[in-house]
Amino acid sequence: MKFVLAFYGTRGDVEPGIAVGRELMCRGHDVLMAVPPDLIGSVESVGLAAVAYGPDTQAWLENTRDFWAFLFRNFWRVRDVAAFLRESREPGTRAWAQMSTSLVSMTQGADALLTGVSYQELALSVAEHRGVPLATLLWFPIRVNGQILPPVPAPVIRSAMKAYEWVVWRGVKKVDDAQRRELGLPNATRPAPHRITERGALEIQAYDQACFPGLADEWASWGGRRPFVGTLTLESPTDADAEVQAWIEAGTPPIFFGFGSIPVESPADTVAMIAAACAVLGERALIGAGWTDFRDVPQFDHVKIVGAVNYATIFPVCGAVVHHGGAGTTAASLRAGVPTLILWMADVQVVWGAAVKRLRVGTARRFSSATEKTMIADLRTILAPHYLVRAREVAKEMTRPADSIAAAADRLEEFAHREHIG
Repeated sequence: MKFVLAFYGTRGDVEPGIAVGRELMCRGHDVLMAVPPDLIGSVESVGLAAVAYGPDTQAWLENTRDFWAFLFRNFWRVRDVAAFLRESREPGTRAWAQMSTSLVSMTQGADALLTGVSYQELALSVAEHRGVPLATLLWFPIRVNGQILPPVPAPVIRSAMKAYEWVVWRGVKKVDDAQRRELGLPNATRPAPHRITERGALEIQAYDQACFPGLADEWASWGGRRPFVGTLTLESPTDADAEVQAWIEAGTPPIFFGFGSIPVESPADTVAMIAAACAVLGERALIGAGWTDFRDVPQFDHVKIVGAVNYATIFPVCGAVVHHGGAGTTAASLRAGVPTLILWMADVQVVWGAAVKRLRVGTARRFSSATEKTMIADLRTILAPHYLVRAREVAKEMTRPADSIAAAADRLEEFAHREHIG
């Protein structure tokens, strides 16, 4: 069978698609991926074919960071928030037509189209145009539910999620309708998530059910169309792993700090804050640079800054993990069985911060509100012995990545086969 996978976003957004794409390829299927230009190399490194899809992610990431900073300072200014959202998405909406053209060409003869969260509207329209079965791969509970932010009442959460869907839809409606007219389709009258569900799409939940108690029961009416498979990750080794492992073994287990793909606004201040907090607590710090430039920052004897490392290897030998709350990084810290502090910057990261607190394996706060004082207090909290005990308990409930990938591929094969013979 031929599978086309369209994924836009950061490395963390795209890696789940690469993981399941590689598995499908290993099973003998024809797999073609559409990803941001600066991530084509990551796709090709595992033997998959890739086509450029949308702009490079750097500008998009900075715009995303700035939008959420604006939102949390001005959430009551609805019109201004909506305008800022449109502005932050402008690089992507400008590329909408080109992305549609590419995806239409790629889906010729496809048996199924799999898309991530970003540009699901675009992929849905292409699937309708081509008459190709559509599946989505979702690494957090983005579909309306009442379980993602306890103790907020479920009706309030559902209403807020519906409002968010509407705001997103209105923000892209102009380009979405233009694409649909170009493809000979009528204008959309409802947000994409409603249309995707009504279409009978497979909506794979690529995270562990244990992170959101009650969610499976709430979605039981959808039958097997929203299966939980666990987090999808490659767990790829890096050239730095051995050297970092040696540094860790030369002293006490460090606290890992990582901020993912969204660049930190002030790297020097961030390193100074981490160094000061760890000095007070008598801890060593291992900082994963991610997409932040930490080259011109102060140097400290108890702080080591590294590039990419294999979280599956490094996290289990750390004393705790502090990170931005990306879905993949959160899953890695949970699987490692170590306490977690999430310093979130954007919407999805808030959800994972709430999940970590509900699981009682750590705590969370907004990154922009973190200070040396709060860092010391938060680290003291998660370094308490009962957090480590609980983290090890939760680790046993997490799905192994190999099992997650196999389950996702199984579901996609079954879905494509069923839709084809139907």
